Amino acid sequence: MTPSDIPALLARIAAEDGAIGSFWQVDRDGALAARAATAGPLDGVAIGIKDNVDVAGLRTTAGIAAFRHRVADRDAPVVRRLRDAGLVILGKTAMHEGALGATTDTPGFGRCMNPLRAGYTPGGSSGGSGAAVAAGFVPLAIGTDTMGSVRLPAAYCGVIGLKPTSGLVSRTGVVPLSPRLDHVGILAATVEGAALALEVMAGDDPEDPDSRPAPPGWRALTAQPANPRGLRIGLPEAVLAAPMEPAIRTALEEAQTRLRDAGALLVPVAVPGWDLTATRRAGLLLIEAEAAALHPTLVDDPEAATPGFRAALAYGRDANGARIAKALFRLAEARAGALRALDQCDLLLMPTAPQRAFTHGTPAPVDQADFTALANVAGLPAIALPWAAADGGLPCSIQIVGRAHTEQAVCALADWLVRAR
Repeated sequence: MTPSDIPALLARIAAEDGAIGSFWQVDRDGALAARAATAGPLDGVAIGIKDNVDVAGLRTTAGIAAFRHRVADRDAPVVRRLRDAGLVILGKTAMHEGALGATTDTPGFGRCMNPLRAGYTPGGSSGGSGAAVAAGFVPLAIGTDTMGSVRLPAAYCGVIGLKPTSGLVSRTGVVPLSPRLDHVGILAATVEGAALALEVMAGDDPEDPDSRPAPPGWRALTAQPANPRGLRIGLPEAVLAAPMEPAIRTALEEAQTRLRDAGALLVPVAVPGWDLTATRRAGLLLIEAEAAALHPTLVDDPEAATPGFRAALAYGRDANGARIAKALFRLAEARAGALRALDQCDLLLMPTAPQRAFTHGTPAPVDQADFTALANVAGLPAIALPWAAADGGLPCSIQIVGRAHTEQAVCALADWLVRAR
């Protein structure tokens, strides 16, 4: 990637981000003082960091009032790896409160706008990262993804969103929401940029109990152009039967046509145990229960967080053991089903979300995460890529899901589809 013109990007943010709100903190002095660290492919490239990830000397608020003045005393390991590769951190990006929501309208911190259309949400919870990339302020931005929070902003903002295999990227120094489902991912202007960034971000971390070293020879970037000929691509039957915007369905059909014409075999596949609604509800209950256990002081303090966030945590705190056990069983069924489905095909293809970006103030659709949650539950790599809408409106988004540690195959097919649109 080409090194960024840091002064020019900072000037653009100062001039234009007031109307978007993608950055909550801009580290102008730190960015201008950054010096080349390596001769690597990302040396001098600008990046934004979601505001639930520690950057030394900057606040880590997670969009929660109680954390407003909390300053990180060290970089999260993922941030340290980015710095060591020569990336230049421009600041901290906006997010939905506590990473529990998908509009990035965060009382007390601000409402982030979609750069593609004024008054529309960028999605969430990594909405500021998606908006910053879409606006051209940075080519890369870190996000976190618990049930789709990297891929949904990517979908709504028309950029790339990559969630890696569980355990591949350290979560130390990240404000937790649900350790069973949390992933650190990347939003990017290009698939190549996302893959290069993930290769830097990946690495075992003894401080993260779920961290695992990548298999020998693991890569996210491919040196050879993808060729879909002979690929067996699964179309989850539950998704094909689900309601979605007509433009989204058309985009999926167009992607299938491109792949079929290139020699790929597209086959409907069952994902046993994956009921879209039940899996989403089970995931949300687990998130609320784990968040309540991790942040108990937020629940009863009216000054600590918004009523909605506190109510969600209270709901999780008060859930009895039988309900949580049932939710865990439901998620285990979906995970097993995803692995069985991928025994029958190389990759899964589906929309990223059932809808496109919507206006701020409109109630968030309950099914936003229906298509994205499976990859979190199963710990699988997934990428969202933009697809121009046939009606000429806001972009649609296609999602590819692969087996564990097949980021290279996932990114290769995504890059091919981007070029084939």
